[in-house]
Amino acid sequence: MIHHVLNLGAGVQSTALYLLSRQPDFKYRFDVAIFADTQEEPKAVYDHLAWLCTLGSPPIWIRTVGKLGNDLLHGRNTTGGRFVSIPCYAAEDHAARTPDFKMGLLRRQCTKEYKIEVIERAIRRELVGLKPRQWMPQGVKVHQYFGITVDERERAEKAKKRFENHRWAVAVYPFLEMGWTRQDCVAWLKDKVPHEVPKSACVFCPYRSASSWLHLKQTDPDGWARAVEIDNALRGDAVANRGMERKMYLHKKCIPLETVDLEAEARKRFCADKCMGECEGMCGV
Repeated sequence: MIHHVLNLGAGVQSTALYLLSRQPDFKYRFDVAIFADTQEEPKAVYDHLAWLCTLGSPPIWIRTVGKLGNDLLHGRNTTGGRFVSIPCYAAEDHAARTPDFKMGLLRRQCTKEYKIEVIERAIRRELVGLKPRQWMPQGVKVHQYFGITVDERERAEKAKKRFENHRWAVAVYPFLEMGWTRQDCVAWLKDKVPHEVPKSACVFCPYRSASSWLHLKQTDPDGWARAVEIDNALRGDAVANRGMERKMYLHKKCIPLETVDLEAEARKRFCADKCMGECEGMCGV
């Protein structure tokens, strides 16, 4: 038996893949689309996800293992162990550092625990019907589809490594076969969705660009307030920073997020991209 599952991030690429699967002449069909919810996405993502759910098919499962930000603040991970790590920046305290300070980047565990494992658990227990720690039966294959485009080939290579130890799972990348870029997805979606398709990422994701931080601040007050709350807590009394010699920051300047001149940062980034003929990459799908 073969199951077909779309890893739905509710961003541009996975939305395009979901809607394409509803086209009669599209090559791929999905039994289910699974959205792993960190409970920390911007309001626009949840509004967009709600709209996708109204379409009816393929069915969308929304699954979660907990609220990521709360787990950070309370110093726990999805299994009750030591806190999960997000890829925030670490440096000497901004109030006392020298101009030549050194910066580091913490390990990213959040994707694995709050996204990958959530989807895999739904596949094993709900789609296939396995009990905890039960082996996948012979003859069962699960094709997992990802909305990774040709401008993100490195992400595809990293994803493929995850499947090396899963003989029952097959990773499929339709847009790589089709030769589509992210901009191709944007263009195709233009008259298919009654609103702008948002970028999918936690409100406090350190991988946000300057323009993304600014957009969050201007359009989602609650999301921005949550990001500032988490940023300040990472240097406060939160369990997450216990034992850390350096301070943790969400912004790459390693200063409090609420003090960053986002307008100036966004203008600087825009000018650099325009002059170089490049655009910023998007980590959310």
